[in-house]
Amino acid sequence: MDVTSGGPGRWKVLAICCLSLFVVGLDTTVVNVALPSIGAGLGVGTRGLEWTVDAYTLVLASLLISSGALADRIGRRRVFRLGLVVFGAASAACALAPDVGVLVAARVLQGVGGSMLSPVALAIVVNVITEPRERARAIGIWAAVFGVSMAAGPLAGGALVSAFGWRSVFWINLPVVLLALALTVRYVPESRAERPRRLDGPGQLLLTVVVGGAVAVLIEGPHLGWGSPAAVAGYVLVAAAAGAFGWVESRRAEPLMDPRLLRRPPFLAAVAGAVVVFLALSATLLLTTLYLQQARGTTPVAAGLVTLPMAVAATVCAPVSGMLVGRYGARPPLLLAGGFVTAGGLCLVGIGDHTDIRLLSVALLLVGTGFGFANAPITHVAVSALPPERAGVAGGITSTARQVGSALGIALAGGLLVDAPPAGLALASRPGWLLVAGCGLVVLLTALAARPAGASPAGRTGGGSSGGSGRTRAAVKAGRQGNG
Repeated sequence: MDVTSGGPGRWKVLAICCLSLFVVGLDTTVVNVALPSIGAGLGVGTRGLEWTVDAYTLVLASLLISSGALADRIGRRRVFRLGLVVFGAASAACALAPDVGVLVAARVLQGVGGSMLSPVALAIVVNVITEPRERARAIGIWAAVFGVSMAAGPLAGGALVSAFGWRSVFWINLPVVLLALALTVRYVPESRAERPRRLDGPGQLLLTVVVGGAVAVLIEGPHLGWGSPAAVAGYVLVAAAAGAFGWVESRRAEPLMDPRLLRRPPFLAAVAGAVVVFLALSATLLLTTLYLQQARGTTPVAAGLVTLPMAVAATVCAPVSGMLVGRYGARPPLLLAGGFVTAGGLCLVGIGDHTDIRLLSVALLLVGTGFGFANAPITHVAVSALPPERAGVAGGITSTARQVGSALGIALAGGLLVDAPPAGLALASRPGWLLVAGCGLVVLLTALAARPAGASPAGRTGGGSSGGSGRTRAAVKAGRQGNG
């Protein structure tokens, strides 16, 4: 099969890679709506349920860049197939878990497998679709699939839990993984980077400690006490690991994540935007799921249906956002994203036990619209803020930032509800909706850091442009050098 830039097989490769991306993104959020059923089935409270979600996302966030570098070195298809096998086996282990400890361990293994899928699949796509305009279309489709998978998780999870029980949200992964594995063997070519980066063991270890430690402190803090010796020790560990990470990475020839990149304001704004957008999404999903099922007593499928407007809005707005970025630059869709997320959060800052479900659906519609508009411009700002040869690095860092945001959203929202009885969930969740609105305001600030379309770059180092079409084409063309 011809998978060259002009061959017909390249779109089949894109479809196969999008299939893997869909299952990874879906698994990030599909579990949310199953949490009350998991808690009842395994006899675990909110704190344990937070770890059920965050064990997956924090491992995924920690390993994304290293998995991409490994694939560049030993072969992308090889690592992609290994990721599918690990992800599928871990999904089966989740479905069979007899207690929450086994479930969390299996979710960690899922995160390891998932880290081999998302960045590696994108590297495969940019290797077989090399014509700039076609690649831009492919990346637009890619971003839309990821957004849809994240937003559709609660609806799919609700239907599965209501029909087959909570274990079905993990069993459903197996046929998708097997199909993707078979298609990969048949259609996906092997590829490697011409100049693969070295693996950065010390940087990887320190990044894992920083991400995992921060999330652990947020989840365990309400239980231990924010001023307890254990919590203070956690603060010190995370701060020391972060400082050591910056010191180590600044002295390596090929660092896992070059701290100097964060000195570029547009790139830093894009990373911050990625964190807060996914923080807002994951917090919204957790707050909504627990409120509907525990405070209002709705069924899982009914809770999923309430989130349907969010999924639809994200699906519709993601491709529109890509077109706006191509025509007008990143700033207009980022302004829309920030405005809609802020409005959605503000709708529910006064939520009560008997709040009209229609108001909740409107709020979710607004958050979903903002989420749909946010992904494409954030990625565009990150890539355009760096020289073309660093486009792949930019994509890898923003992918990590998204998963960090997801983990932090679960930890922060869960911390608000950890000791709340069902009758007090609505009141306890109000600060969470203020948090969502605040995330929208941060996105608005990110929009101000994005250069309007047509603005000239700030120098020839790639430090400022986020908008011109020529700069976009250069960044897209350079994407083949990285793994996104």
